[in-house]
Amino acid sequence: MSEKKELSASSPSLVGDESQHEGFPREAAYNETDVFGHEEDHDIHYKTLSWELVAVLMIAEIVSNGMLSLPSSLAVVGLVPGIVLIVFLGSFGLFTSWILIQFKLRHPEVHNMGDAGLILFGPLGREVLSFGTIVFAVFATGSQLLAGQIALGALSDSKLCLMLYTGIFAIPTLVCSLSRTLDRLSWLSVPGVLSILIAGIVGMIGAGTQFPLADISAAVTTDFVSAFISVTNPVFAYAGHFMFFILISEMKHPTHAMRAAYVLQIFATTFYVVFAVVIYIYIGPNVSSPAFSSLPPKWKKAAYGIAIPNFLIAGSLYSHTAAKLLFVRFFRKSRHLYSHTVLGWSVWIVLVFIMNAAAFVLAVGVPIFNYLVGLAASLFASWYTYGIAGAFWLYDTWVDKGKAEALKRHWPMTGLSIATFAAGAFICVAGMYVSIKQIVDAYDSREVSAPFSC
Repeated sequence: MSEKKELSASSPSLVGDESQHEGFPREAAYNETDVFGHEEDHDIHYKTLSWELVAVLMIAEIVSNGMLSLPSSLAVVGLVPGIVLIVFLGSFGLFTSWILIQFKLRHPEVHNMGDAGLILFGPLGREVLSFGTIVFAVFATGSQLLAGQIALGALSDSKLCLMLYTGIFAIPTLVCSLSRTLDRLSWLSVPGVLSILIAGIVGMIGAGTQFPLADISAAVTTDFVSAFISVTNPVFAYAGHFMFFILISEMKHPTHAMRAAYVLQIFATTFYVVFAVVIYIYIGPNVSSPAFSSLPPKWKKAAYGIAIPNFLIAGSLYSHTAAKLLFVRFFRKSRHLYSHTVLGWSVWIVLVFIMNAAAFVLAVGVPIFNYLVGLAASLFASWYTYGIAGAFWLYDTWVDKGKAEALKRHWPMTGLSIATFAAGAFICVAGMYVSIKQIVDAYDSREVSAPFSC
């Protein structure tokens, strides 16, 4: 049997309080086809996460340095369009979360976006979506290393070379990502979530007490490039869906995954709106990105210092994800996946090191790395967070429910899925155009520094 047929084989439908849906495998059948299988006799147990811990992991990796760009988005388009954009993208992200989770429950053997690509598009789809997941995860790790660099620089008044700060921050990020399972990272994510929440509150207090109310605009007229930057910022701030399959694969009860998604999107959307609005109405249209850099020195140091655990854990989660995808690809159905073997641990450590090393080299060695992160978000996050969810629903409905007749019968969801796919394509193309223009403008204005410079 071909690998695609094995991955896309249909199975009978999940029993449980949230699993009475057509097409979901029963729990026993789910464990038969799930990548980690029955774990009773395994040395390493992956499927240990409760939905509460998955929610913590989701919040830790999504609600992070990306939110610090949101006040500047409001400065570009104005208060009202900015709020509408953040709320819409958050609600849209909840909708696509639901589709991704339904797809995962129907296809327990899917561990990552690459496996989903194999089902939808064949071997080429698997390679493209796997490559995109790894690239985006490495770039996201590098972005967190830069956030750590900025935080350490702010705390020490930039007395050291910035590249050295990045190296210092990369070491604990590497160590934290070495865990073979997400369970240990989930407990580390608890202080990570608390740190970004408290840091955001400290930042808002600093803005509210140190600045008068600014002269802000309800709406701002601007050019397309500037306006679309305000779209790519919240897209990146919500860009965590590429990890969902990997997270759900390590849940004790995958049918509870939607509970975690609700907690994530409600928390993220609410916190994003409150943070962006408060910072913008006090600091005004000249707010920096990241926003903490606009605060007075003492408040800036306090906010960045408190946020450091979040930057560290989020970076670890991203590099762990990139390494985990390849590790499972190499050792799927092998004892090295779930046993304490020399080969298994050696390969795992090497993969984690490579992912973190690549993120470090990109962060300090590529002068336009910040722009490349935006380019990667446009190229990959637009699809993983939004567009590809439409393809998942269309595929399952076509295959499982009666092809064209099923699509006609479920025409509202068919229309929404097509619109979702089209929205992902638009964000991808427009975002790439804007990111490339920013890179060109940066070189034209001689803002680009030398590689590996301080």
